[in-house]
Amino acid sequence: MKEIKWVTSMKKMKTAREVALDVLTKVEKEHSYSNLQLNQSLKTATLSRKDVQFATEIIYGTIQRLNTIDWILHPFVKTKLDKMDTWVKNLLRLSIYQIWYLDRVPAHAVVNEAVNIAKKKGHKGIVGMVNGVLRNILRQKDSISLPEHINDTKRISLEHSHPEWLVKRFIQEYGEGEAKEICRANNLPPYHTVRVNPLRITREEMISLLKKELDEEAEIIPSPLSKQGIRIKGGGNLAFSSWYKDGYITIQDESSMLVAEVLNPKEDMLVLDAAAAPGGKTTHIAELMKDKGKVIAADIHKHKIKLIEEQQERLHLHIIEAIHADARKIKDYTDQRFDRILLDVPCSGLGVIRRKPDVKWTKSEDDIREITKIQEEILEEVFPLLKPDGVLVYSTCTMTLEENQKMVERFLEKHDDFYLDQQLPNYLSETVNEKVDARTGMLQILPQHFHSDGFFISRLLRNK
Repeated sequence: MKEIKWVTSMKKMKTAREVALDVLTKVEKEHSYSNLQLNQSLKTATLSRKDVQFATEIIYGTIQRLNTIDWILHPFVKTKLDKMDTWVKNLLRLSIYQIWYLDRVPAHAVVNEAVNIAKKKGHKGIVGMVNGVLRNILRQKDSISLPEHINDTKRISLEHSHPEWLVKRFIQEYGEGEAKEICRANNLPPYHTVRVNPLRITREEMISLLKKELDEEAEIIPSPLSKQGIRIKGGGNLAFSSWYKDGYITIQDESSMLVAEVLNPKEDMLVLDAAAAPGGKTTHIAELMKDKGKVIAADIHKHKIKLIEEQQERLHLHIIEAIHADARKIKDYTDQRFDRILLDVPCSGLGVIRRKPDVKWTKSEDDIREITKIQEEILEEVFPLLKPDGVLVYSTCTMTLEENQKMVERFLEKHDDFYLDQQLPNYLSETVNEKVDARTGMLQILPQHFHSDGFFISRLLRNK
């Protein structure tokens, strides 16, 4: 009986491809974020570490290459994609992703697995359709290529799988060559990077620990961008490590680490982080202050206040006071004057497409117009709280002129007691300095520059 029971339980276990299909289907049906849906699915799936990596690669890869995959698929199906069952459509999509972009996966194995999944989930008609479509695509793969007579926007959109409206905007703001590089870089896997907590351990000591404990194949190097950063390739998810739990490291992108460094807070200062959750930059500020002084960390989402508090506790910090407050009404919560203010404002998030590929398919021009109104409201509400001679850093994780350079320029036109700090390069590594605009003193990092997130940082000073 035990043997029969064991066999029955094995039948219930899902493969990496089945988990990937479930995630892609729920993301499309429920409009949920792929990273959150993946984490939730992995909690209940019994997958090996290798299969977890494979499922993750299929999920993110399929979303990254979505419009190119649909362009390939379209001529081979009779039913319009938007009329097809969601799970069937996504089964075809993830199969085409593997056939097109994963050389190490045998094409026949992809087709066979897709047919097996179709047998479990659908009727004979669906099984035959999935089998026929994929085999037909395989036979004609070498003859499928982009049309010759299409414009630059369409070509970049299909070649690097971005929506045409976004490609058009990138071309307008950065030129065709740079736009193509942005889209290409957005489809590359990001570095795994951590920020060392210098109050617990030095970067050199942390690197030694990582090299000692991680696989020999793992690559571990100091970040060339941030003094506290470490780049890691092949180390697994360090959020589950004892180093993370004990407050030695924080998971953070290198571009994001630069924000607190440019703010340059000092011991015993009073600092405001006006849109703080989940607290990565807030805790970085406290670390740079050597846990001396006071940091007010505000966020509009009440449930996220706990995240900031948990990060402070994990990192053994004490000077952060997290408050539930809308930055557009911050003066209702505090009348204090601050030495430093960080405005890492809500934005379109186009700089983090590599980590959240859903963004490029869910955002629109209207979203950008709406978010710029919020950004301007926050700036106008918060700036009076800055002391004379104080520093205000305005930053975003996006790459549109409307949300970044133009926003700062409009602010400066209205407030002549503020000016851009032309010495911003003094707070950055030499590697990053070359990307600072010499004319304005503003920094726009694009994803292809350093293989980090797209980020905008400006440093505003207030006259005495």
